[in-house]
Amino acid sequence: MKVVIVGAGSVGSSIARELLAHKHEILLIDLKPEVIGRSGLRGAHWLVGDACELSTLKDAKLEDADVVVSATGDDKVNLVVSLLAKTEFGVGRTVGRVNNPKNDWMFDDSWGVDVAVNTPQLMTALVEEAVEIGDLVRLLTLQTGVSSLVEFTVPHDSHVIGLTVGDIEWPEDAALVAILRDQAPITPSRDDVIDGGDELFFVTTIAAEDGLRALLSAEPGPDERHPVTSDQHGHENQPAADDGFDG
Repeated sequence: MKVVIVGAGSVGSSIARELLAHKHEILLIDLKPEVIGRSGLRGAHWLVGDACELSTLKDAKLEDADVVVSATGDDKVNLVVSLLAKTEFGVGRTVGRVNNPKNDWMFDDSWGVDVAVNTPQLMTALVEEAVEIGDLVRLLTLQTGVSSLVEFTVPHDSHVIGLTVGDIEWPEDAALVAILRDQAPITPSRDDVIDGGDELFFVTTIAAEDGLRALLSAEPGPDERHPVTSDQHGHENQPAADDGFDG
């Protein structure tokens, strides 16, 4: 995969380092030639120039890129690069770094941004994901603000424990895509039984998040806590109390 990264600062360099480790072809564009020597990025290609200029993007052969990442510290630059990548070069996927949370609303498809990464927001989500058991945590916003990746850690007293994935009527616009159990990922099937401590990952529309949260956080009804059966005469039988004697 060919990835063009605009901005070779700490964020852009970190992204490039990870992608190079996964054997992707990386081109970095930056205004400052001195960043090449101090980056320590072996195997990356470089282009010194202003990525807001069409001539620079043409030199980068942006039309051949699979992904363009705008990772500079200037939101205006990141928006312009994303827009040019989409409208002038037809790049299939763009990722834009949001530096100022107040500008988050601009990073959508009207500016050519497929995925907006708000670093403070992402850090907050990761903190919440680590400590918030029993609540739905949004990890990432996808598809220009329409969908999201969310996580739910199942409490050990949750009403969904013991149910299979197929037993639960999930909201229409929410899809369970993975279960993390004992640090091992599971691709969920209808027959998988949910256990306490499971981390459930969903791709959902943002509009469906509240319904998913309500479903997962709901308290079980009386019938779920204490199942009631009837004998042959129609009398209700409550679960027998343990009197401490055997037989």
